[in-house]
Amino acid sequence: MSAKGIWIAFGVGVAAGATVALLYAPQSGERTRRQLKKGIDEAGDYLEDAADSLKKQADKVAKESQKLYKKTRSQVEDAIETAGDAVNSAVKSVQTLM
Repeated sequence: MSAKGIWIAFGVGVAAGATVALLYAPQSGERTRRQLKKGIDEAGDYLEDAADSLKKQADKVAKESQKLYKKTRSQVEDAIETAGDAVNSAVKSVQTLM
């Protein structure tokens, strides 16, 4: 499931929970509204924390990707240089045979 799907499912779950709580709440409307506000505030805090965590993970993945790209590029450049040296050596060997 994608991250977007998870957040949609989370939002639907929060809405369903709030609706059920309203329908079956054995308390006054004012108290219920306070509890709902508290729940919404907590959900907002949770989403902010989750967003911060996702941002940190994305930054970490980006940095690791850059490191891997640089390492791979260096290895490819070394391989090309080695292959070029081998070709030059082979050409010189053939030229000395002629």
